[in-house]
This record gives sequence, structure tokens and C-alpha cells, in this order.
Amino acid sequence: MNGTILQLRSIALPRWLRCTLLIAAGAAIFQTSHAQDTPLISGGVGFFSSTNGGNTNYLPIIEPLIAAPIGNHLMIESRAAVLQSYFPRGNGQAGYDHVYQAALTYLQGDFIVSPHLTVVAGSYLVPFGTYNERLSPLWINNLQDGPLIASFPVVATGTGLGGMVRGSAISRSKFSIDYAAFFSARSSLEQFNTRRSTGARANVYLPDQRLEFGFSYARMLQRTDENFLTAHAWWDPAGTAFRLRSEYGRGEHAHGYWLEADYRTQAFGGLDSWVGRIEPVLRMQQSFRLDNRSSDGLPSTDTKRPELGIDYNLPHNVRILTSYSRQLSATGNNNIWETGITYRFLFPAWKGK
Repeated sequence: MNGTILQLRSIALPRWLRCTLLIAAGAAIFQTSHAQDTPLISGGVGFFSSTNGGNTNYLPIIEPLIAAPIGNHLMIESRAAVLQSYFPRGNGQAGYDHVYQAALTYLQGDFIVSPHLTVVAGSYLVPFGTYNERLSPLWINNLQDGPLIASFPVVATGTGLGGMVRGSAISRSKFSIDYAAFFSARSSLEQFNTRRSTGARANVYLPDQRLEFGFSYARMLQRTDENFLTAHAWWDPAGTAFRLRSEYGRGEHAHGYWLEADYRTQAFGGLDSWVGRIEPVLRMQQSFRLDNRSSDGLPSTDTKRPELGIDYNLPHNVRILTSYSRQLSATGNNNIWETGITYRFLFPAWKGK
């Protein structure tokens, strides 16, 4: 499940517990004086299995998230991940080994200056492309794995450490434009392992057509300077449960794309009928090498990966995910079978006014 793993930095549990207790204590300080600004605790719990080339891995995981408003202009956001990964022992040994990981995925403060500007500081999700910010949470993604181009170095760790500005540049009845720009410092700290980089993203949304398209650009500023860019188009037709998402990404040594469509029928009693809860998912993705340098995180050879998933949306925010994909490349072809179940939770930290 690389969409989650790529955002983790393994740390010792006591340190993570200290971070968690610090956040909880800070929230408690504001409980009395700002009881009306009730923090929300959200997140997801999941259990996943993946069989790749005959080897099966298991991954139980929990991703809690807190959003704590402080007055009318300040909010603290954080997401963590706690998991236990089980994988076959190598060198012909029987049985499984396991690795425990616990980490903060991000921890940021948002200062809302105006409807058109929010200033973000801390450890934040890098606003490059669409997958990292929008689809990487386990309770949102239709498939366990993220796309291949999510491994570009600028988003390989998932987070940046520094500052970001974002907001709505223009908002009209026929269209709207939003933006984000960031700068990340280099950090080798266990909890905040980030790369020095900068970049920006702009999106245009057409509400009548329910169509969004956008572009993002980023530049790595350490070791060798490299440029990366993406372009995406998302379409969500009104009156249907059909979604089409696509994205193209390019670095200086490789490029690739992914195209994903999912659909739920309303013809047999609506989306809450047993038929309407079935959600087929199709995704096609490819990556192409421009040279033999592998600093961009993409496969070392041209790779093609068609994927078919069947999800089932149970009541109370429970989803069952199943998928089959065939990875085709010069280094070898292999089948990938994945199954999982997720649960999304959401509740206030305490009773507000």
C-alpha cells in the first residue's frame, strides 16, 4: 500500500507518544476558553493483504486525524499512522516477519488571512499533483496502491517542512481558480525527513460541467536540481455516480500517466441498494524512461500496469476493496492481487456549544 507507506518515517514509540500527548495537552488548554471551536477527530482503520509474485503481505493500519480550530483564523491539523506490516521471511525460511511503525504523517498550523489566502506552516502534505493530498488517505482511495508517478522525489516522502500559501484566487458562478505554492527545507530528522524543494499548483473548476483541470510544478533544490510537472483532469458528471480521473507527470529522466474510472449504478433502488453499493474501478497507468538515471523514483524500465477493482460500499462508512493488476515490464511480468477493508470514523473531541 505505497500510498500510505511512502508518507511514513519510522520512529520510536515513546517519541511518538510524547508528540501525541503534546497535541492532546495543547487541545485541552483551549477546551475551556474556546469550547465552541470543537476539534474534530477523524481518520480510518484498515486491514489489507497484497499478493505479488506469490508472496503475500498483510497490513493492519490506523490513521487518526485531528482538526482543531482556535478562534476564527487559526487551525491545527495533524494526521498519524500506526501499522504492523507482516511479510514472508526471505532466504527460504518459513513463516513471517513483521515491522511496527508509528509516525505523524503531517503536523501543520493554518492561519486563515482571508477567503483568498491561507498561510500554512509546519510539516504539510506537498501540493504537487492530485494523489498526495486528495487520495492517499486509506478511507478515500479506491485502490490500495498509489499511481507510479506518486514516487517522484518531490512527493516521495509525502510531506514538506516549511511554509505554504493557498486559497481561492477567483470564484465566480461559472468558474473558480484555486492555487497553492510551497517551499520545503531539507531535514534529516527522523520525524520530519524532507527534501529541499519548491513548487506551485493551480486548478480551474467549471461547476456546470463538473470538470476540473490543473497544473503543478516543483523543483528539487538539493543534490542535482531537477524539475517536475503534472497536468490533471477530473470529471464528475452531474446526476451520475461516475467519476473519471487522469493525471500526467514528467520529470527530467522519466514520465508517466494514470487514468482511473469508477461507477455506481442508481438503476436498482439507488446507491444504497445492494446493487448500488457495488463500485467497479478501472485504472490504467504507464511509466516511460527517458534515460538510465533512476533518481526520479519510477521503475528502471518502461512499465505498464492495467488494474481492475471491485469495491463494495457497506453502511456506516465501511468499504471492501478488491483488485487485480498485471505489471508488465522488461524486468519481468507479475500478477498483483489485493484485498482490504476500511472503516471511516468522525466525531467531535468533546461536546461543543
